[in-house]
Amino acid sequence: MSEEPLRVLYVTSEVYPLAKTGGLGDVSSILPSTLCQLGVDARLLMPGYSGVIERIEGCPVTGSFPVLSDLEPVQLFRGILPEAAPGALTPVYVIYCPALYERSGGPYVDENGHDWFDNALRFAVLSKVAALFGSGAGLDGWRPHIVHCNDWQTGLAPVYLAYDPQARARSVISIHNLAFQGNFSPDLMPALGLPWSCFHHHGVEFYGHISYLKGGLYYSDRILTVSRSYAIEIQTPEFGFGLEGLLVDCRDRLTGILNGIDASRWNPGTDLYLPAHYDVDDLYGKAENKRILQVRMMLDFEPDLPVLALVTRLTYQKGVDLILGIVEELLEQPLQFVVLGSGDKNYEAQWRALAENHPGRVGVAVGYNEELAHLIEAGADLFLMPSRFEPCGLNQMYSMRYGTLPVVRRTGGLADSVVDTTPRSLLDGTATGFVFENANRSELLACLLRALLLYSDRSAWRRVQYQAMRCDFSWASSAAHYLELYLATDPFRRILL
Repeated sequence: MSEEPLRVLYVTSEVYPLAKTGGLGDVSSILPSTLCQLGVDARLLMPGYSGVIERIEGCPVTGSFPVLSDLEPVQLFRGILPEAAPGALTPVYVIYCPALYERSGGPYVDENGHDWFDNALRFAVLSKVAALFGSGAGLDGWRPHIVHCNDWQTGLAPVYLAYDPQARARSVISIHNLAFQGNFSPDLMPALGLPWSCFHHHGVEFYGHISYLKGGLYYSDRILTVSRSYAIEIQTPEFGFGLEGLLVDCRDRLTGILNGIDASRWNPGTDLYLPAHYDVDDLYGKAENKRILQVRMMLDFEPDLPVLALVTRLTYQKGVDLILGIVEELLEQPLQFVVLGSGDKNYEAQWRALAENHPGRVGVAVGYNEELAHLIEAGADLFLMPSRFEPCGLNQMYSMRYGTLPVVRRTGGLADSVVDTTPRSLLDGTATGFVFENANRSELLACLLRALLLYSDRSAWRRVQYQAMRCDFSWASSAAHYLELYLATDPFRRILL
């Protein structure tokens, strides 16, 4: 193997702690940092949202340069990702373009929850800058071997690389959620600087629109998903969202690698957000976190009642309607609910109403709060994830590490990471949670009643907690699989092995 390190540009629309709306932000933080520890020269590229350049203590590494003909030139800043893995100094490039990125609201939506009107251009610029890194000249004097793209926001990067005769980098794209595809009007083709020759079925065209994600899938050298089961599921009409035919055709370059978690940040023994620490051998701190959680969420202090938790986007995909459909029946049992999330305004209103109608039994916080999310993981007893589809999911892994047993539907990464509690799995010591098959209320209710029955058997409950907390979902193993895939992506097998 050559002494020259493998160079990977990890291109993302969000990365913790600079910008985060979901699991992509967590993955974008820990995976590049772990790759750096494996000897890879991994660097991040992201948009310059408000405050990001200041947080990375960025310095300009380029003057202004043109990206798309109808937009003002951009500038590139470089700094270090804060709060990365211990000992990691992950370089991060930030695109400075105030007209596109410096605005109040989130990375994708405004303060009213509406998509930014110019998202097509905002993320075309991100993709184009990524492709410029992979061109013959590179940027900042650095040229990656691999440009690793993530979701539709970076999907045009493989397209730009494919049509650049000077491009040297190979492209990899990860699908974190196939439901979001970045579909826009074909009238944007000239503004995007794409040739009309790529606007067809074998290209970026998707039912008369430009599809950023389809373009990324079609032109990339490798396609990744975030779990083995999801890689299989997306080749079917139920989960393929119209792209299943393309994915079947691409199955030889499609791989599923289960995400890991940041074991340094999500560790009940050292978690900086927790008022009390604990580990698999001593759960006293978990009981204290439960007490504090009950106070924080204005629940009655009932240490022996099971606390059921939900931390999620309040959407149909996440099965929130399934929980709402059985919550009144569940509240006939001696238990409490805590909910943290935002999304569908109707779901938000229903949860607020439940909290008002069941004071001391239901606690709801609309929005997102990182500290509260950690406290809920530590203080709850059961964590609900009845998703209709879930490419990977991270909260079930956080929950197991914190001794909070997950209740999940058998889909995607949930199927790959949670072992259902059955008489056999209890006997052989492999049980780590509770799993049901179909996305309907009756199966979810039956699964939850099974979980509550086990909760009443403290010895059996403790055995499942012990096995769940011992599971290793750290990034070390997953990152090694990514490295293998990078090295197997021609032509770098010849260069690096």
